[in-house]
Amino acid sequence: MRTELEAYTKVICGSYRSDCPFIIYVRKENCHSKAGRAWEENMNVLVVNCGSSSLKYQLIDSDSEAVLAKGLCERIGIDGRLVYQKTGLDKEITEAAMPTHKQAIQMVLDALVNEKTGAIRSLSEIDAVGHRVVHGGEKFASSTVLTPEVLKAIEECNDLAPLHNPANLIGIDACKELMPDVPMVGVFDTAFHQTMPEKAFLYGIPRKYYDEDGIRRYGFHGTSHQFVSLETAKVLGKDIKDLKIIVCHLGNGASVTAVKGGESVDTSMGLTPLEGLIMGTRSGDLDPAIIEFIANKENKTASEVLNILNKESGVYGLSGVSSDFRDVKAARAEGNKVAAAALDAYAYRVAKYIGAYVAAMNGVDAIAFTAGIGENDDITRKAICEYLGYLGTELDEVKNDVHGETAIISTDDSKVTLLCVPTNEELMIARDTVALVK
Repeated sequence: MRTELEAYTKVICGSYRSDCPFIIYVRKENCHSKAGRAWEENMNVLVVNCGSSSLKYQLIDSDSEAVLAKGLCERIGIDGRLVYQKTGLDKEITEAAMPTHKQAIQMVLDALVNEKTGAIRSLSEIDAVGHRVVHGGEKFASSTVLTPEVLKAIEECNDLAPLHNPANLIGIDACKELMPDVPMVGVFDTAFHQTMPEKAFLYGIPRKYYDEDGIRRYGFHGTSHQFVSLETAKVLGKDIKDLKIIVCHLGNGASVTAVKGGESVDTSMGLTPLEGLIMGTRSGDLDPAIIEFIANKENKTASEVLNILNKESGVYGLSGVSSDFRDVKAARAEGNKVAAAALDAYAYRVAKYIGAYVAAMNGVDAIAFTAGIGENDDITRKAICEYLGYLGTELDEVKNDVHGETAIISTDDSKVTLLCVPTNEELMIARDTVALVK
């Protein structure tokens, strides 16, 4: 009987009474058209994060929010490498030429419908595609369906993110060409931060540079900050509108956001992802005159100095060891004082931003740590929290021994709740996509 039922899918239909829908069961092979699948309870959403030479993807069931398959394409435009994994099975690695992003996405689609390990039986089971787009400028305060007009507006933001937006657009174009009838949504890293007030996003430079050129603080990691703040409210069992939350997204790229009533009111990254915290290879905040000083001293252009600040600085530059915190901590354990100083500076900078955002919101209810370091590095969390005693925070060292799991890590008596909350940007993208196309 079970085998027989698996051949059918549940379809919710309307009736002449709006408050009384009815359910019918239709054979799955009859639901493969977009028109037929539009009535299904759940949707399969392909989430795509496209870079200049790589592409990450996940196929997510919107009903269960389970990942059906995931992987990445590497070395696009060179020799090419596809990593594919259906949930519950081992990874499959395919070495093959990927001259363009179109070929890379085609390989992903072929893997998804592979007879032996595919997550779906046909491409008609992909109901929507959600694309990560890094920079939406002031044009987009929320996710949006990708129309020709929207794509043109994204292209106009290329100057603000020259390394990311063009690559995002290439991925979108490739998907549209291969899946012309599938609705597509753009989810912007910057959108969540569009609620910041002027006092938070303006720089102290002539106003014309904002009015004419759009130079202001935009912020990034917005999808992560939004997801984690919502999850934090859920863990606390409170309405997010009643909460003041500070989210610390601590990975190779890192940022802190003040979330008041569910809205971003300030964030540490700026016009670009270079501002703010000390990161894996990025300098974070510095005196702008340093750029000219280095340029003159070493006969470098401004672009060459910026390359140093983006790729040779941060924990990597300070320690001289690595951008990987595990390597730097190992060096510290061996007595490397320079490595120890790098880690101390990192924790100090995070704590400073937390303090600033407590002031910005005139209080804080919860501080959530997320991303690779925030979720997994209990020692770094402890080092940061040692600066927060003035807030009445109390870290529970036993509870803090947690890695990659959602957990409250403060004591029961702590005046501010400290949490570890794994981020899930792909799921956030899928949720936004479903909300717009369902």
